[in-house]
Amino acid sequence: MCDPTRRAVLAGGGAAFVSGLSGCIYSGGDPEEVEGLQLEFATKNVISRRSRHRFKPDQSVPTEIWGYDGDVPGDGVQVTQGARIRYKLINKLDQPTTVHWHGIHNRNSMDGVAGLTQDPIPPGGFFRYDFLVRQAGTYWYHPHAKNTLGQLTRGMTAPLIIYENEQPDTDDDLTLTINDWALDADYQIAGLPGANPTAHLFHTVNGRRGYARASRHNERLRLRLINSCPAKILTIRSRGLDGYVVALDGMPLLRPRKFAGLRLTPAQRADVIVDVTAPDGGEAQLTGAGEVLASFPVTGSASASRRPAPGPLPPNEVPDLDLAGARRVTLRMLGGRPGQLAGARVRGQGQLDRDALRERGLSWSINGWAGMPEEPEVVAAKGETVRMTIVNANGAPHAMHLHGHHFREVRGGSLGPWRDTIYTAPNSRVEIAFNANNTGEWMFHCHMLPHLAQGMMSWVRVVG
Repeated sequence: MCDPTRRAVLAGGGAAFVSGLSGCIYSGGDPEEVEGLQLEFATKNVISRRSRHRFKPDQSVPTEIWGYDGDVPGDGVQVTQGARIRYKLINKLDQPTTVHWHGIHNRNSMDGVAGLTQDPIPPGGFFRYDFLVRQAGTYWYHPHAKNTLGQLTRGMTAPLIIYENEQPDTDDDLTLTINDWALDADYQIAGLPGANPTAHLFHTVNGRRGYARASRHNERLRLRLINSCPAKILTIRSRGLDGYVVALDGMPLLRPRKFAGLRLTPAQRADVIVDVTAPDGGEAQLTGAGEVLASFPVTGSASASRRPAPGPLPPNEVPDLDLAGARRVTLRMLGGRPGQLAGARVRGQGQLDRDALRERGLSWSINGWAGMPEEPEVVAAKGETVRMTIVNANGAPHAMHLHGHHFREVRGGSLGPWRDTIYTAPNSRVEIAFNANNTGEWMFHCHMLPHLAQGMMSWVRVVG
């Protein structure tokens, strides 16, 4: 598996699907869909299938995984802003799947949510995804079908990197996709990390235990951090690296902020531009979850002194928020361990009590619904601002993700950065605001995937 870098993409003319940089097709965009734009055009066929990966330190025992083209993470997609993506997924698993392009302001029919925006792709079937990417930034993709938790736990993740037309001044651009794993004594996947107390637990970066990349003193790196763990909240810290957070969830910050510890919930991303400050012969590190996630052994020097602090990245176009005229809605989340949810409505089954919910594996609800409600929680007109108060009335944290849009946290009289996934602390509330400018039916759910599988999901309809 290759490690995606900006140089590889630029060498290929600006648009590439990274698979050893082979099999890439370049052509012109479709003028009917991209009027007035000059776009790259790229196509790839990908197979979701079972494969084997060697996690054991001595490489002696292969672990069965599920992956895009049989790798973890999948090699992924790299294009420049404004490209058109055509991606045919061929399903060689023994269960249905889809691809959700996480964080992309996509056409609704391309969002990849089985049962909401498309039919699931059956075993032996395929689906052609075809869409434009008008925003730049760090994104990723993964399944969104009935067994999202099981498929992602077994490795079905891949990065989607959309380069700006104006690149920041760095020596290299590295994507670091972080996964966690639980393996049994035979080094086979033992389910969700943390669920099996006897399992061997560890993290990988780009599919490797002990990820390492040679570096130089005063080298400047853009690190694209993706938390693709099914449920683990990571706190990322650094040693021998000094720099700035320049983007969160794909969206540039108006003013870069100092990189000094960074919380990433499942599905969140961060772009940091750092200088290697560890000395020649030393080692810079990224740490998290009590491990060294990535190391950067230092040999030599890139320059005699550090460069000035980076400026902001070019902004993505996001519609303005009208907070004063916004529609207000409240979502109240209840639940916890199996048996704690006293009752909830279930689609097609009406109101169920505690025992009936436990039998169905449901332990979380949003506004009284366990699982997808029959009607959307919000019906908004296109271009309308929605202010959503999320009340976390339980003792667990959540990572709430809205499809097809970015939002900002409303903090009194100020607004937080643009995000597509937000941390919600136990027994707390947060308020977010988004412009409902993307028509269609959009899922809103917890991206700590056991919570999703156990009922923490809803949806929004945008009309007009």
